[in-house]
Amino acid sequence: MSTPSTVTPKPSSNTPACASADDSAVITPALAANPAVRESIARILSELRAAQSKITGVRPAQADRKVTLDAWMVRTAEVKGRASFHPYLGTGLGNGALVELVDGSVKWDMIGGIGVHMFGHGDPEMVEAAIIASLADIVMQGHLQFNADSTAFAELLVAEASRSSRLKHCFVSNSGCMVNEAALKVCQQKTSAAPRVIAFADCFMGRSTTMAQIGDGPAYRQGVALNFPVDYMPFYDPELGPRSIEMTVLHLRQALDRYPKQHACFVMELIQGEGGFNAAPRDFFLPLVELCRERGVPIWFDEIQTFGRTPNMFAFDTLKLGEYADVVTLGKMAQGCACLYTEDMNPKPGLLAGTFTASTAAFHVGLRALTRLRDGHYYGPQGKIAKLYDAFRTRAESLVKKHPEWFPPMALPLGRSSARVIGGLGGMMRLTPFGGEKERIGALIKNLFEDGIITLGCGHGPYHLRFLPPIGVFQPEHFDPVFEILEKTLARS
Repeated sequence: MSTPSTVTPKPSSNTPACASADDSAVITPALAANPAVRESIARILSELRAAQSKITGVRPAQADRKVTLDAWMVRTAEVKGRASFHPYLGTGLGNGALVELVDGSVKWDMIGGIGVHMFGHGDPEMVEAAIIASLADIVMQGHLQFNADSTAFAELLVAEASRSSRLKHCFVSNSGCMVNEAALKVCQQKTSAAPRVIAFADCFMGRSTTMAQIGDGPAYRQGVALNFPVDYMPFYDPELGPRSIEMTVLHLRQALDRYPKQHACFVMELIQGEGGFNAAPRDFFLPLVELCRERGVPIWFDEIQTFGRTPNMFAFDTLKLGEYADVVTLGKMAQGCACLYTEDMNPKPGLLAGTFTASTAAFHVGLRALTRLRDGHYYGPQGKIAKLYDAFRTRAESLVKKHPEWFPPMALPLGRSSARVIGGLGGMMRLTPFGGEKERIGALIKNLFEDGIITLGCGHGPYHLRFLPPIGVFQPEHFDPVFEILEKTLARS
C-alpha cells in the first residue's frame, strides 16, 4: 500500500509537472497515516482477496437465487419505467474481469460499464484508494470547495496531454456529456457564438438536449426540438481507401464554403464508439484538420470512450495529431471527466462551473488508475494494450477461419460489401458475425449473457459485437475461455 502523508501544495508553474505515483500519498487524508487505520485497511484487503479467490471462472445461476434477481429486475423496471437491457444486478463482489451477480452466476465482463471499469471488479489497489477516500471530509467535490486530489487529477491529465499538444488547462466535471457541453461552450465563445457544428456521421456525443442533436442517432433525439444545426462528414471507409479521404475533404470544403465563419468547431471521435468502433489512419484526419486550421475552425477531439484504451493514453497521440488539438474531452475510465483546452481557448470567467466535479473516491481511484496505466508498461507498440489487441485478433481470426459460415461479408451502402469482420484498435475490439444483421446480433448478445459473457453491440448498420475488456487486469490468455463460450453461443444463435 502507498504511504500516506498530509496535503502538500505543489509549486506554481506555467506547465504542471507530471503527476507522480507519490501524488496518491500527497492527497491522502492525514488520518490514513494512523497505524491502526493502515492495519484495518490491510485486513479488509486480505478479506477481499480471500472472497475473490472463490471467483475463478464462469458459473451458472443458482435456482433459488435467480428468484431474487428476477424480483429485483421487476422492481428496477417499475421504478425506471422500462426493463434493463441485461438482467444484471451485481452482488458487489468480482475478481478482475469476472463479476458475480445476485443470482449466483459469474460472468466475464467484456463491456466494463461501457468502458468505465478499466481495472475490472474489486481490484485491491482501486479498493484501497476508495477506502482512503472515504476518510476525507467530503463525499462530493465541486468548483467552489475541493481538496488537493481534484487539482492533482487535473494536473496529471494536462501533464500527459501536453507531451504532444498545446493543451494547458483542464475543467473537471462528473459526466462525459457535461464536459462535451463545456467543450462546445468554449468553442462557441472563441468563435463569437458561431451557430453550427461539424461532426462525423454516426457519431455519439451524449444525451443532453444539445449533444443528442449533434450525435447522429435518430433514436436518441426522438421527440426533442431540433434547433442546433450540424453538418455531418462521412467517416473513413477502408473499402474506398484514398477515395474516402477525397470525398470527406470535398464535403468539408463544401460545408465551410456554404456557411463561412458559421462553425464553432469540428468535433471528431478519432475512433468511433457507438458508431461501430470505426478507426481511420492519420492520413484521413490530416487534410481535415489542416483545412479547419486554415479556416479558423477549432478542432475538438472527443475521447470520452477512446481515452486510455489506444496504444497511447490519448488517441490523438496515437495518430500524432496533438498539435491540432484545441479542445479535448475525456471520461469513462478516468472515473472523473475532463475538458482540456489550450491557452488560446481558455474561456472567460463564468462560462464553466458546476456544483459537482466528481466524488472524492472517483478522484482517488482515478489517480491510482491513471498512474498505474502510465507507469505500468501499458502503452507503446509493445505495450500491454497493443499485445492484448493482438491476442484478440489472433483468436478472432482463428474463429472466423474455423467457421466462415458465421462470418459472411457485411452489407454496406450503395450495394457494396466488406469482409472486414474484425476491427477496432487497442482496448476497443469489434467482431461482426451474421453479416452485421441487427436482429441476429441483438439475439446473440442476449444469448452470450446467458452463457457467461456480458457485452453490447455498436454500429448503425452493419451492427457489431463490441468488446471493452478491463485492460488494466485482462490478460491475453483470458481470451481462451471467452472465445470458447463465444463459439458455443454462436453455434446456437
